Amino acid sequence: MKIGIIGAGNIGGNLTRRLTALGHQVSVANSRGPHTLTALADETGATAVTVADAARGAEVVVVTIPLKNVPDLPSGLFDEAADGFVVIDTGNYYPKERDGRIAAIEDGLTESRWTEQHIGHPVIKAFNGTYAQDILERPRPQGDPERIALPVAGDDAAAKKTVRDLIDELGFDSVDAGGIDDSWRQQPDTPVYGLRAGVAEVTDALAAASPERPGAFRA
Repeated sequence: MKIGIIGAGNIGGNLTRRLTALGHQVSVANSRGPHTLTALADETGATAVTVADAARGAEVVVVTIPLKNVPDLPSGLFDEAADGFVVIDTGNYYPKERDGRIAAIEDGLTESRWTEQHIGHPVIKAFNGTYAQDILERPRPQGDPERIALPVAGDDAAAKKTVRDLIDELGFDSVDAGGIDDSWRQQPDTPVYGLRAGVAEVTDALAAASPERPGAFRA
């Protein structure tokens, strides 16, 4: 599969490492330019590209950048993506530490719905509560009692299946967390956020979430 990754921080970098190791054709980009990704490209065999080129031909595009930077993504970003391409959003809203106040999110819009509105394409929310190092260190085969489950939210059933299949290939189970309007259940400081547990525990944690955003995660 051809995969574009926008953002080469902890999550983006480790997804690049794992997905190339699994045989996927990965293009990776960051805001500083391809010349800053030489080491990662040499390590993994991924192709370092500009953000504008990251989605070219891609069947899956991973957007894993600070939420405040989403509006700065180039227009026409997905114009040359593959037919039926899927966008994975790993983002979280951290108003006090990083993103500043985003009024629509403060007023109740889910983080991923806000992202959709800015990029002009539906997203599947996944990996947002995953520890980056777990992507490298905690893959397990199907049926392993220590296999971690990740929540996955999205409105498009086919796109969600693509992402869940990719998560399975990476060595994790997944739990359907509902649509994007339900994705508040996996936002920061919910019971499932950062939870290292199996399907049953993740399912219970999603059900236990409160729609009230904690004060620590409000501007």
